[in-house]
Amino acid sequence: MFQLGCANRACFQNEVLSGLTVALALVPEAVAFAFVAGVEPLVGLYAAFMVGLLAAIFGGRPGMISGATGAMAVVMVSLVADHGVEYLFAAVVLAGLLQILAGVARLGKFIRIVPHPVMLGFVNGLAIVIFLAQLQQFQVKLPGGGHEWMSGQALWVFSGFIILTMAIIHFLPKFTSAFPASLAAILVVSGLVIGFNIDTTVVGDLADIKGGLPSFHLPAVPFSMGTFMIILPYAVILAAIGLIESLLTLSLIDEVTNTRGRGNRECVGQGIANTVTGLFGGMGGCAMIGQSMININSGGRKRLSAIAAALFLLSFILFASDLIKDIPMAALVGVMFVVVLGTFEWSSLRIIKKIPRTDAFVLILVSAVTVATDLAIAVVVGVIVAALAFAWEHARHIHITGYDDDKGSRVYELSGPLFFGSVKSFLELFKPENDPDDVIIEFQNSRVADHSAIEAIDTLADRYIKLGKKLHLRHLSAECRRLLTKAGDLVEVNVMEDPNYHVAADKLA
Repeated sequence: MFQLGCANRACFQNEVLSGLTVALALVPEAVAFAFVAGVEPLVGLYAAFMVGLLAAIFGGRPGMISGATGAMAVVMVSLVADHGVEYLFAAVVLAGLLQILAGVARLGKFIRIVPHPVMLGFVNGLAIVIFLAQLQQFQVKLPGGGHEWMSGQALWVFSGFIILTMAIIHFLPKFTSAFPASLAAILVVSGLVIGFNIDTTVVGDLADIKGGLPSFHLPAVPFSMGTFMIILPYAVILAAIGLIESLLTLSLIDEVTNTRGRGNRECVGQGIANTVTGLFGGMGGCAMIGQSMININSGGRKRLSAIAAALFLLSFILFASDLIKDIPMAALVGVMFVVVLGTFEWSSLRIIKKIPRTDAFVLILVSAVTVATDLAIAVVVGVIVAALAFAWEHARHIHITGYDDDKGSRVYELSGPLFFGSVKSFLELFKPENDPDDVIIEFQNSRVADHSAIEAIDTLADRYIKLGKKLHLRHLSAECRRLLTKAGDLVEVNVMEDPNYHVAADKLA
C-alpha cells in the first residue's frame, strides 16, 4: 500500500527528527483550532494525530503533513454551537465519504485548471494568515479572565526568544545539516527558559494536552433524514475546503521538491482519514501548508516523516504532556515566522508590474479573500475571475475577412475562437440583407467551443434562409453539423475536410 521510502540509517534518522519537529509545532496549532471550532483541545489533538497518520499512509503526497486546520475549523463553529459536537463528528464522517467519492471519480485532476496567479495568491494569502495567527501568542491571560497584549519586559523576552529561534534556524544549516535546524532551535530556547527559570509563555498556558488513546465512538445522533439534512451542507463545505487546501498544498510541494504527487489518491487518503477521525472523536482536517513546509525544510521527504510526526504527537498526549507543556511558545512562533518567510512568494512583488493587469488583480484578490474569508472561497473566486478575464479577452479576437470568389459567391473567412463570450460579436459581424444570394462561411481558422457557439451558428443560418439565400458552412466538425437544428437540411455543410474535435454541448440533435 505504501513505502516508508528510507533505504539507509541516515535517511531514517532525518525523517524521524523532522517528524519530531513537526509534532512539536502541531500541538499549539491543534489546540488553537479546537478553540476556534468550539470543541475540547483533545478533539483537535486527536484529529491532528489520526488525520496526520492516515493521510500519510493512504495519501498521494509523501512528506505532506495533515491535521486539524483553521480553514475547516471556522466552518464547524455554527454546527457545534447550534447542534453540538456529536453532529460535528457525523458531518466529518460524511465529508470523508464525499472526499473518497471525489477521488474514485478522479476529480483531483481538476486542480490543474487553477491558474498560476491563483496559486501565487493562495500561497501569499496563506502566509499572511499563518503570520496573523501567531500574533495572538503576544497576548497574555488576565487573572480575572480575558487577554491583553504583552508589554515591557515580557514583550522583550518573548520577542528576543523569537529572534534567537529564527537566527538558529537561519545559521545552523551553514555549519551542519545533520540535525534539523528547527528542532535544534526549539531545544536550545527550551533549555534556556527551563535552565534559567525565565518567566515567559509556554505551551502549558494554552491547555492541558494529557489524554488517553482515542476510542471508537459512533456519533450520538439520530440516524434520520433530518440529521442528514442538517449535516449535509457542512459536510459538503468541509469536503470541498479539505480537498482544495490539500491539493493546492500538494501542488506547492511538487514545485518545491520537483516531484509529482498523486491528486486522486490524495482525495481518497484525505477521505479515509476524515471518515475514521469522525468515528474516533476527532474534528477532521486536511493538509497543513505551514507544517508541511516545516517538514520539507527540515529534510522530510518520505511518508515516514509524516507518520513519525503523528506518532510523536500521540506520545505527547499519552506520556510526555509534562515535558511538552514547558516548551516556550516563543520558540514555536519563531519556527512559524520562518515558515511565513519561506512560504510567501516574494518574487510576486517583483513581477507584479510585469505581468498582465488581470493576472496581477487575481493574485492580489485571492490573497485578500484568503485573509478575509477562507481558502476555498478565495480559490473559487480567483478561478472564476481568471476565467471571466480570459473569456473577455478572447471574445475580442474574433473577426472575418470577406471576398468574392471566382463563382460569384461571397466568402467570409472566420478567425478566432467561437464560444459563449464571442457569440454576440460573431452575429454582429454579418449583415445577411446586404449579402448576395450565395454565401460561404469558412470555419477553418476558427474553433467552435461550446453549445452557445452552435446556437449562434444556427441563428445566423436561419437568418440567411429566411431571406431566401443559400448558405454554405465549411470546415465544421460532424458534431457541429448534427447540432444545427434550426436550419436543418437547407444549409449546406461541407464535411469533407472537417476538423476532429468535440463541442461542449448540452444536447444532441
